[in-house]
Parts: sequence; C-alpha cells; structure tokens
Amino acid sequence: DIWALSNDQLAELRLNSIGFVFQDYHLFARLTAAENVAIPLILKHCDWDDAIVQANRSLEVVGLTGRGDIRPVKLSGGEQQRVAIARAIIGSPQILILDEPTASLDGDTGKMIIAFVKSKILNTQRCILIVTHDVRINEYADRIIHMEDGRIIESDRPVP
Repeated sequence: DIWALSNDQLAELRLNSIGFVFQDYHLFARLTAAENVAIPLILKHCDWDDAIVQANRSLEVVGLTGRGDIRPVKLSGGEQQRVAIARAIIGSPQILILDEPTASLDGDTGKMIIAFVKSKILNTQRCILIVTHDVRINEYADRIIHMEDGRIIESDRPVP
C-alpha cells in the first residue's frame, strides 16, 4: 500500500523503482551531461568513476556520444531532453514516467527515442507511462487512455 509509506520510503521507491523524464528536463546547470545522468547512480552509492562510465554509455544509447562533458546550457532543447531520458533509464527502473518526452525533439529523433525506451523496458518486463499530446507515439503504445481535467474520457480498453 503506497499510501502507508513514509516520506523516506517513498523517496527510496522513487530512486530504485521509478525513472522520471520531466517536460522541462530538470537538469543541473553546473553539472555536465554525464554528471546529470549519473545522479541516480551516485544516490545509490555507486563509485563516481563507474557512474560516469555508465552515464556516458546511457548517453550513447540516446544518440549523444561524446557529449558527456558538455553542460546543459550548451545543449539544444532536444539534446537536453535526451540527457533527461538517459538519466531516467540509467538505473533500469521498473516504471518509467515520461512527461511530453518528444516535445523538443524532431520527428525522427522522437521516434527513435520512444522506440528505444519501449524496447528496453519491454525486454525487461517494465512499465512505461507516457503523458503526451504527440499522436505519433500512439503506434508504440500498448494502451491509450485519453484524459481531460484529470478524468478518463476515453480508453481503448475498459477502465477498471
């Protein structure tokens, strides 16, 4: 029962089980791309050097090879979004929540990112929740729920 968890238990759940990609990226301006991606691993007490190596691998996966030493201010909006996605997936979370993940990406990059995220998570039986206005994502969805004012107004399956 999630409602019975303390704040510390909720923080632990978020760190270990849920990856977030925020619409506004939420990257630390003073950190490099790789350092931003490494944050979840550092919070799990991973060795700094190992965390940076893993972060650079995660950046490669989202098409940012060689960009790990660059600070967010020097990256385009699409690149910042991909850094945020790399940070969310680095810990292999059970649940991945993406808020408008393609909003700042061109069409091809957006499709590549969503296809990758879905294949990575599905291969490990994980759940992806995407909140978006981008109908291009529909082709990757196993289920589509339309909401308005916090209420489900349409679903491709019966709502429990």
